[in-house]
Amino acid sequence: MTTVSGRHVPDSGFATALRAPTAGGHWLLQGDGTRWRLPVERWHGPVEPATAAVVARCSGPTLDLGCGPGRVTVALARAGVTALGVDVSAQAVALTRAQGAVAIHRDLFDPLPGEGRWRHAVLLDGNIGIGGDPVALLRRCRSLLHPHGTVLVELEHPGVGLWRGWAHVVTAAAPGRRELGPPFRWARLGVRAVRDTAAAGGLAVREVFRDAGRWFGELAVSRRPAQG
Repeated sequence: MTTVSGRHVPDSGFATALRAPTAGGHWLLQGDGTRWRLPVERWHGPVEPATAAVVARCSGPTLDLGCGPGRVTVALARAGVTALGVDVSAQAVALTRAQGAVAIHRDLFDPLPGEGRWRHAVLLDGNIGIGGDPVALLRRCRSLLHPHGTVLVELEHPGVGLWRGWAHVVTAAAPGRRELGPPFRWARLGVRAVRDTAAAGGLAVREVFRDAGRWFGELAVSRRPAQG
């Protein structure tokens, strides 16, 4: 458990994956048995072309939600954009700050600075899965945004719909040895499910685009209230 804003938040296991990459790598193991390798090397590296294309769409103050080691927050700041990284991992926040960017140790569902005034919120590297409920997460993003704001979200390929359930982070610590992190709620959202999910969260899909083999959505604040 970690303490964030005076309350305890379960450790999802991503803190382990924020360490230097291991030879065997880190994996996300879904409750249905599906396993996905976590791109830890990418998280710790410089901003890559696909992410740079997302950064280029941010023209005003931007929240990097689930900022991890901070490569996106740093890229935004270097592009002259006011950026704030948010993460429940104290280690992630420390890594982001060490690169000269601004980040806070907080659950994104807790009160955040400037609510209702941010131009953009960024959910990359699978962060649409945070909390295991993409609708609730997008509703939260909508509450953080300026009326003309947008959410930039990374999506799964078109063959994936919406998956919600329990997951673990698995670390291949040594040959033949695996470390299984604690269970946490997670989700995956694909291109074919994004429109209905966005609408339920009070957002409208402005564009779905592909860059360097990865899929992204640009979601705008809808004039219609969130459903439910």
